[in-house]
Amino acid sequence: MFVIGSGGRHLEGPLKAMGGRILEVEIRKFPDGEKYVRVADFPDEVTVVQSTFAPQDEKLIESLLIADALREGGVRRLRAVIPYMAYSRQDRASREGEPVSIRAVLRALGLYYDELYVFDIHNPGTLSFFPGKAVNLSPARAVAEYFGEKLGEGTVLAPDKGALERAKAVAERLGLDYGHFQKVRISPTEVRMTPGDVEVRGRNVLIVDDIISTGGTMIRAANLLRDMGARKVFVAATHGIFAEGAIERVSSAVDELAVTNTIPTPVSRIDLTPDIMRLSSGP
Repeated sequence: MFVIGSGGRHLEGPLKAMGGRILEVEIRKFPDGEKYVRVADFPDEVTVVQSTFAPQDEKLIESLLIADALREGGVRRLRAVIPYMAYSRQDRASREGEPVSIRAVLRALGLYYDELYVFDIHNPGTLSFFPGKAVNLSPARAVAEYFGEKLGEGTVLAPDKGALERAKAVAERLGLDYGHFQKVRISPTEVRMTPGDVEVRGRNVLIVDDIISTGGTMIRAANLLRDMGARKVFVAATHGIFAEGAIERVSSAVDELAVTNTIPTPVSRIDLTPDIMRLSSGP
């Protein structure tokens, strides 16, 4: 049984189409801006689907209110599916007096939820802050299925070494070569990107990352690949946190830009609903 928060409404239709049972929930605002939540039914177990894209704070508070209402009604086991986890990049204190924001968020959620499932969180190690069971899910299956035929006998690249495991996970599903861009400093003010030892000439290339914001790195990588003779360049990301104009800028530089539907955007073409559906009765 699913309860869909306002951050999961774009997933409600696909979940229903796959046979998901959706519990009715009323979500609205009081005149002063505070949230009001009311749940209509209380089964033994519930999966709350709530992606926490902007406005992030509002959706996080809503997640707590939904959980409190369900616990008040006697729900025994609560599972949170948060496709995009807000504050995940604030995973350390850089200056004295700063919070570890993701720690605060996960501990608050842990007051109510027994299990937590997220997709491709920025730092998987931070899930240890959640007191219950916490799982970081990979979008590799969905990305590979979406781009497999388009990519053909191509190559999968990560924009940097830190994203290599994402590229590897997609490439291994497709049986393709993979690698990552290397950054070589050639002067105090200039850094050159190279795709390492991976062959790209005459091949289709898929660049895979977790988040796209401004898209600057993807554009530089795509232009480099074209200069090196790549045939087609595709870009995939889990979370499309696009700055204004970023979709248009990246799309104009590549043959196709597609992100998953953790966040609703015009290019959220990679569907993670099957993965969420499997969680309704446990992974």
